[in-house]
Amino acid sequence: MYNFFQRSANIMAYLGGLMLTALVVLTCASILGRTVNGMMHSDAMMSVAPDLAKWALSLGVGPINGDFELVEAGVAFAIFAFLPICQLAGAHAVVDIFTTGLSEKNNRRLQAVIDILFALIILLIAVQLFAGMQSKINSGQVSLLLQFPVWWGYAFSMVGAAVTTVITIYIATIRVVEAVKNQDILPQPQGADH
Repeated sequence: MYNFFQRSANIMAYLGGLMLTALVVLTCASILGRTVNGMMHSDAMMSVAPDLAKWALSLGVGPINGDFELVEAGVAFAIFAFLPICQLAGAHAVVDIFTTGLSEKNNRRLQAVIDILFALIILLIAVQLFAGMQSKINSGQVSLLLQFPVWWGYAFSMVGAAVTTVITIYIATIRVVEAVKNQDILPQPQGADH
């Protein structure tokens, strides 16, 4: 079962990475286009090389239309895409200054409680995200520049939220079993590397 969740989390992380890479390329291309457009509109370029400036502007050199809308939707997906692998690896930031003195058994109990709370919070976020998506579908709201339905961004994020919810419930269940049996079943949370 753990291997299935590991594969699912890895797939989501790869998709999140691809999304972030695409967004970086999009942002860089848009900034480059905006910069070149500004240079071609400058008085200096219009006086030194007016034909080049007019030619470049006639090509449509400029910022990518709707880049902010795409980045907004894409980053939301990427965040949800990375949550499953973070939860499965126990790689969330951990402040253990108060728990280092606790016994192993009490630390297991505390970890079970933390993972149960995290699963409940992620479930609540997923439910609210789904409700928001339904609201956007029903209202027919579209983005300002590209006119794509806003619910598309919610739907992409919902995939990551659903996978994260299933994985957090799985982790919480196993952590409860670990606390009851007082033995490790899953790899122990390592926290974020410093």
